[in-house]
Amino acid sequence: MEILQSFLESLKSFISTGIAIAGSIIVLIAARYIIEKQSKDMAGRQFRRQIVTLILSFAALLAIILALPLSENTRGQLLSLIGILLSAAIALSSTTFVGNAMAGMMLRAVRSFRPGDFIRVGDYFGRVTERGLFHIEIQTEDRDLTTMPNLYLVTNPVKVIRSSGTIITAEVSLGYDTPRTKIEKLLIEAALASELKDPFVHVMNLGDFSVTYRVAGMLTEVKQLISARSGLRQMMLDKLHQGGVEIISPTFMNTRAFPETRSFIPRAEYKPGETEPATEKRSAEEIAFDKADEAESIEKLHERFGTLGKEIDKLKERIKETEDESKKDELRLQEEWLNIRRERIAEIIKRKEEE
Repeated sequence: MEILQSFLESLKSFISTGIAIAGSIIVLIAARYIIEKQSKDMAGRQFRRQIVTLILSFAALLAIILALPLSENTRGQLLSLIGILLSAAIALSSTTFVGNAMAGMMLRAVRSFRPGDFIRVGDYFGRVTERGLFHIEIQTEDRDLTTMPNLYLVTNPVKVIRSSGTIITAEVSLGYDTPRTKIEKLLIEAALASELKDPFVHVMNLGDFSVTYRVAGMLTEVKQLISARSGLRQMMLDKLHQGGVEIISPTFMNTRAFPETRSFIPRAEYKPGETEPATEKRSAEEIAFDKADEAESIEKLHERFGTLGKEIDKLKERIKETEDESKKDELRLQEEWLNIRRERIAEIIKRKEEE
């Protein structure tokens, strides 16, 4: 009987610990569910879930320690140990996951880029596909996915290509025997033919045997960046050859004998004024950045979902303030229509994220 009584007393001492553990698990599951439900209209749901889970996990650990059947001295030592470990983790944050978490928060606060944007960090270039608490993921020109820790982005300059447009350039070296004005005119024509706005030409270098020219222009559709760079060089070849300018080194030498009147310009495949026949094909950007396009699409859908929610809230306020019943009915119809659109967008977001 005494053994059973002592067992029950020892069991009672662990009841509070069991309740703390079970309660912590329930709170974590409930918090993740609430975040999933309430933040479905917002971008960065994964980031919020990670932050809240991290904070709640730490709070749960403290609650479990406080609920353990320990003496005050032992409990104080455990809490002191956790405090020391936390301080050490923050002190070493530059090389630990804590540093990446802090860097992730900083990047979220700065908001210098978002999914779908072109960025260059060090030797890495691509479009952003994911942003997390500890890392970001970009899709490169080879369609490969590259993951970089947030700390790397904070400690290195991040170049973001603006969605409103960027300047693309190309260089070519030509001999001194061709007039500069003629070359500049042909290069401007090449930039305009490749659909660049406000083109200009700079003389970059006066070499021993050739002059280096750089042509540049504004590209407004940045999603076609790779194709636009290639297209500019294609037009440079075509326009210079059509203008009778040889793109060949002045020191060119060949053991075969050619007459002096022979120029090394390929024969035109099409007559002047004709263009290459149009063929249906996917652009390089559509193939290389498919995941980035999808991420950008989902991001915009989240933004539109949130905007519709704000418009609905404004309509509700107007309905409350309006006394005219006919006007109220009109506003209610608008609210109903916006709710239908919002539900459709939510379905599209859910389907895209599941895919």
